[in-house]
Amino acid sequence: MNQDIGVGEGGGGVKRKRKAVGSCLPSSDKYSVLSTRNMDCGLKDNTEGAREVRCTLQPLRKVWMKVGLKKLDMYEGVTVKALLDSGATGIFMGKNFAEEQGFKLEKLDKPVEVKNMDGTSNKGGKIEYEVQCNMYFERHVERIRIDICRLGRMKVILGIPWLAAHNPEIDWEKGEVKMTRCPP
Repeated sequence: MNQDIGVGEGGGGVKRKRKAVGSCLPSSDKYSVLSTRNMDCGLKDNTEGAREVRCTLQPLRKVWMKVGLKKLDMYEGVTVKALLDSGATGIFMGKNFAEEQGFKLEKLDKPVEVKNMDGTSNKGGKIEYEVQCNMYFERHVERIRIDICRLGRMKVILGIPWLAAHNPEIDWEKGEVKMTRCPP
């Protein structure tokens, strides 16, 4: 069974699929992960009788980084919570946020079409602009290009290109990010 997961809240959220976990877990109904009922999954049961499942499966944790974004054309900046998203194929800033903060939008030579996981065009439209700025996180500083698109209430998403380039240590349970493996 697959589930749709919305990355962005509201308007132009990008969806990704994830496989449902524990389809063979003992369960009183197909959506619960807690139960005292045994289910025949073809696995050998080494326990005597039914036993209670004492843990729950938690949804994927959202990990946020508090980053500083400094405009290149002025000596102004803003602090924002950026979402680390291993399902996003780019680095994105919400259009409303970029305009409200006065970032200089640079028009792309060729707009980039945004596709949802099911292959349909994203209702937020094409990516037509980008922003160049300096990004700060703890002692890490970098110049970064960020695509502008509709993200609903999200402000900044750091996806696979950023994660692959920096390879940060991420503690998904605690929501902590360390830049110990970042290339010079």
